[in-house]
Amino acid sequence: MEIDLVFKIAGAGIIVAVLNLVLRRAEREEQAMMTTLAGLIVVLMLLVDEIGALFDRIKSVFGL
Repeated sequence: MEIDLVFKIAGAGIIVAVLNLVLRRAEREEQAMMTTLAGLIVVLMLLVDEIGALFDRIKSVFGL
């Protein structure tokens, strides 16, 4: 796993946390929830390739 992926995930988390805090202070609970869900989807999309590579390595280790 590369270190830049960790930084991307951490950066997305910080941005989502700040946006969530600002929106909750502005009493916009629905937008805060949507922002959190959008952040989760972005991070999961970043991880899809890494998870695929992990499964490929597991297949090669066990000879499947």
